[in-house]
Amino acid sequence: MKREKNTSFERGDFVWWGMSTGENRVERDTMGEMEVPANALWGASTQRAVLNFPVSGEVLDPAMIHAYGLIKWAAARANRELGIVPGELTELIEAAAAEVFAGTLDGHFVVDVFQTGSGTSTNMNVNEVIANRCSQLAGEPVGSKRPVHPNDHVNQSQSSNDTFPTAMHVAVALSLKEDLLPALKKTCDTLVEKATSFHEVLKIGRTHLMDATPVRLGQEFGGYARQLDLAVMRANKALKALSELPLGGTAVGTGLNCPPGFAGLAIGFLSEKTGIDFEEAENHFEAQSARDAIVEVSGQLKTIATSLFKIANDIRWLSSGPRCGLGEIALPATQPGSSIMPGKVNPVMAEAVMQVCAQVIGNDTAVTWGGANGNLELNVMMPMMAQNTLRSIRLLSRVVDLFRERCLEGISANEERCAELIEWSMAMVTTLAPRIGYELAAEIAKEAATKGKTVRRICEERAILSQAELDQWLDPAGMV
Repeated sequence: MKREKNTSFERGDFVWWGMSTGENRVERDTMGEMEVPANALWGASTQRAVLNFPVSGEVLDPAMIHAYGLIKWAAARANRELGIVPGELTELIEAAAAEVFAGTLDGHFVVDVFQTGSGTSTNMNVNEVIANRCSQLAGEPVGSKRPVHPNDHVNQSQSSNDTFPTAMHVAVALSLKEDLLPALKKTCDTLVEKATSFHEVLKIGRTHLMDATPVRLGQEFGGYARQLDLAVMRANKALKALSELPLGGTAVGTGLNCPPGFAGLAIGFLSEKTGIDFEEAENHFEAQSARDAIVEVSGQLKTIATSLFKIANDIRWLSSGPRCGLGEIALPATQPGSSIMPGKVNPVMAEAVMQVCAQVIGNDTAVTWGGANGNLELNVMMPMMAQNTLRSIRLLSRVVDLFRERCLEGISANEERCAELIEWSMAMVTTLAPRIGYELAAEIAKEAATKGKTVRRICEERAILSQAELDQWLDPAGMV
C-alpha cells in the first residue's frame, strides 16, 4: 500500500531532553510517578527513557514508528477476532494505530536511537502514545489509561522482543519496495537509454587507467546499466530475506501469553496493508535471537553502494578536464565549482553519490557487528541496526534519484575528443600484432611514445603495411 508519509525527524513543539512546554502532568508506571509534558501523548515509561538516554539527540527513523503503528493496528484486529480484547477497545486502538502508521503523530516519538537494545523503550513509547490517543478519542483525560491501557490492551499478545524485530522487517521491506527499488529501476532505464544513444560513439578503452583497445561509449554505459539491473535484483533479494516475521514469539520465542492464531491473523493483515508477502517465522527462536536477515539486507545495500560508487567515479573520470583531462563526456553544469577559479564546474553529483556509498559501507559495518552480537534468546543491538539499515536505504534512494535527474539524464558525448584520443593511443598497435608480430608492434608503440606521433604515422613512415592495410587494421569500428 503506497501512502503519503512523514519522513522528517521533527518532534513538533517538544524540546529535546527537557521536554518542558511550560506545563506538566503526572503519570505513573511500575516504578512510580513521572512528570510528563502536559501536551505530550507519551507516558511515564517513555519519559524515563528520554531522561536515561540523552545520547545522540537522534530519534528512531520514522519508518520504524510507522511500521510499529501498523503492527499495533494488526495486533488489535487479531485480538478482537480472537476475543482477547473487547471490540469497543480495539476499535479505538485501531484508529489511533492507523494515525501512527500514517505519520500524523510523529512528534510524540522521542526516544533516542541509542536506548535499550531490544527496543523496549520504543515499544512502550508506541503503546503509551496509542493508549493516550485512545483516551482523547474516548473523551477521557490523557494519562488516565482509560479506557485503553498501554500494556494490558495495546501490547496484548505481544512483547518488545517480537514486535521490534517485526517492525524492523516491515519498515525495511516497505522502504525497499517504495523508495529504493523505484529509484534503481528508473536509473537503470536511463542508463539503458544512454547506452543506446551512445552506441555509435567510438572511444579508447582503458585498463589500469592506461590506454587499451577501443570500445563503444555505449558499451561502457551498457555495463553501468547492467550493474543497476543487478542492483535491482539484489534489492529484490533483500526484500525476500525479510519475509519471515518474529511476531507471535513474545518474550523468548515460546509464544507465552500469545493465543493460538494471533500471529497468522496479524501477519495476514500486515501483508494486506503493505502488499508484501509476509509469513510467520518458521522458527521463532531463530527469528528473535538472530538478526541475520537484516545483516543480509545491509550486505546487499553495501554491494549496491559499491556498484554505484564505481559508476559515479567512472563518470567523474570520463568527464575530467574538460580540456586537460579525458573530457570524453560532458556533464550538466549544476553549480559553480570554485570560489577562486572562475568558470570551474565540478562533477558534484558524482561526488555526492560516492560520499553516500562510503557512508552505506560504514553503516553495513555497524549492522554486521550488531548482528554478530545477538546473545542467547535475544539480539540487543536492534535500534542501531534498524537505524543504519533504514538510513542506508534512505540515502541511496535519494542520491540515486538526484544523480539520475541532475547528472545522468543530461550527459552528452564529446565525439571529437573521443576520436582524437583513439588516434593518439599507442594501444592501437594491438590489432597489428597478429600481422607483424608482437615484438615489432611493441617497437612501434615505443617509437610512437618517444617521438610523440601516432601509431599510424610511424607505420606509414616505416612502410610496414600498405595504406589500405593500415586503414583496415587500424579502423576503430573493427576493433569493438
